[in-house]
Amino acid sequence: MPGMNDTVDTLLERSIVGSFTKIGYRLRSADYEPIPSMDGKTVVITGATSGLGEAAAIEMMGLGARVVVVARNADKAAALGADSFHVGDLSLMADVRRVADEIANAHDRIDVLVNNAGALFTERAETEEGLERTFALDLLSPFLLTKLLRPKLQAGSRVINVVSGGMYTARLSLSNLENHKEPYKGAAAYARAKRALVILTEIWGEAWADDGVIVHSMHPGWADTKGLEGSLPGFRRLIGPLLRSPAEGADTIVWLAAAAEPGESSGEFWHDRTVRRTHLTERTKEPAGAKERLVDTLNGYLGTV
Repeated sequence: MPGMNDTVDTLLERSIVGSFTKIGYRLRSADYEPIPSMDGKTVVITGATSGLGEAAAIEMMGLGARVVVVARNADKAAALGADSFHVGDLSLMADVRRVADEIANAHDRIDVLVNNAGALFTERAETEEGLERTFALDLLSPFLLTKLLRPKLQAGSRVINVVSGGMYTARLSLSNLENHKEPYKGAAAYARAKRALVILTEIWGEAWADDGVIVHSMHPGWADTKGLEGSLPGFRRLIGPLLRSPAEGADTIVWLAAAAEPGESSGEFWHDRTVRRTHLTERTKEPAGAKERLVDTLNGYLGTV
């Protein structure tokens, strides 16, 4: 990491609290280089009317990008002032398909796709399409949207998957993608979906390397968003003074979209502008063959909705 002693950064990372809170961000960001201009770039970002997505969209607009927003609420999307917006409930694959068609018809090329939309639900429920909603919104939706927009991603285009540090606690389970095999815990279901999205990042990074399409995942640390307030109010009360602002959490999203360094690799997992480990213990590593079967399993779901 430029400007920071590697030992200090490693100690911050191992501390978790020091790394994920505003302490880590402010220590690391003291020597950050400005993010380059995004003039002429077309950016599609989901979930951009609040929290991390809103902060990233505003920053990228300020850098000159043409920002295309996907959101559930038309009024909030319009108020953001983006170049254009598309309204849909991304937990519904029918809406994902419609929105993808709208975007593909409106743009010849997408320079950056940010899969940011997501939520942590405290109770298990199914969508009207019969899918468990954490799985549908946090995993199957970005998988389908990216797949449908892949023809618009050309050499130099970037896909950024926004995940969570909570994925460090989770292991991929293809037989439990819909979180039905045990009593439902929202944080665990969310972490499993984000673990799978990190694995998809690795798969796409390798598969699309020859075409020059860059794919990365990132986690923002602990940021003070409406989503956090609604899903984990106790945690927010406990650690509130240490939470990052949404802009601090979104910094690496914008940097991955615009900076030169992330374009030199693909399939990586980032936090605070630095590549990080995807596993802290052997316990969370996927079973043999599971990574290879993940795409086929997700495609199987898409055959039913």
